Amino acid sequence: MRAVVIEEPNKLNITTIADPTPGPDDVIVKVAAVGLCGTDVHMLAGEFGPTRYPVVPGHEFSGEIVETGSQVSGMAVGDLVAADPAIYCGACYWCAKGRGNLCADWRTIGITQDGACAEYVKVPARNIHRLPTGVELRHATLIEPLSTIVHGLDVVDPDFGDNFLIYGAGTMGLLYLQSAKRAGAATVEVVDLNEERLAVARKLGADAVATSADALPRAGSGGWEVVVDCTGAVPAIQDGFGRVRRGGTFQQFGCAPDQDLAQFSPFRIYNDEIRIVGSMAILHSYGRALDLLAQGLIDSDTMITHGFPLDGYAEALETFGKGTGRKIQIIPGLAAGATS
Repeated sequence: MRAVVIEEPNKLNITTIADPTPGPDDVIVKVAAVGLCGTDVHMLAGEFGPTRYPVVPGHEFSGEIVETGSQVSGMAVGDLVAADPAIYCGACYWCAKGRGNLCADWRTIGITQDGACAEYVKVPARNIHRLPTGVELRHATLIEPLSTIVHGLDVVDPDFGDNFLIYGAGTMGLLYLQSAKRAGAATVEVVDLNEERLAVARKLGADAVATSADALPRAGSGGWEVVVDCTGAVPAIQDGFGRVRRGGTFQQFGCAPDQDLAQFSPFRIYNDEIRIVGSMAILHSYGRALDLLAQGLIDSDTMITHGFPLDGYAEALETFGKGTGRKIQIIPGLAAGATS
């Protein structure tokens, strides 16, 4: 089969590799669509420590089951599905505490083992989720990023009526915006340097947008109860921390390069009782994200803007890096040179 392979940092290859074969508890999925995200960029740049090279990227995907392992039940060839890419050992300290996203042997399809930027992908059957009637395969790639936001909101545990400030109006910031509005935020304001992205944020329900937090309505009101960084960029992170209201929460949601460091005031954390929280991947949230998508929480058509064939992977990453569009997809069924 044709596949994208990241051989090592900064070395990308589109080549032919062996078709995957299922183990007893696996299924083989013919890939319909794969979403790109910032993690894929960091993987290629050698900035995401858990990556195991060489690897086929692609962890946000949907498709059709074409083969099942001998022990798989309740699933059939022809089922339209999406998949939680996270694989946990189930035996370590963190798994025993119900926090598999921190698993000592944390693995993920498309990061530590071959993923979906290929014609076919092998998936443990327990990770498969059937798509409800009416959920399009191309929209289903949004379930995985949405599930990380569901977990992110679990971690923040906001009070009803909190005011949110989100840094970044890319895919994750826009998904977080829509989710926070449904989670009971009084207001959600968004900062981004890209005016076109801010226009989309306004369309999707942002109460205010600006290229600097100083220009937002709440800038002079003592800050925001919840500030979320969805950029992974140190300047945005440092600015965002300074915007948290006393007693509020700062969430590092965006994935920064694993070598980067940020500076902030330990005294302010102490004196203002600022809570700083991370949000690592997915935890008991994929099924809920699927339900939310199926119920129309997310404006999926607005979120998805580009489709490239496997041979266009490098061009897709370049488009992503320019901040053009929103969710960019790889469509293995597209002919080389085509776009959608």
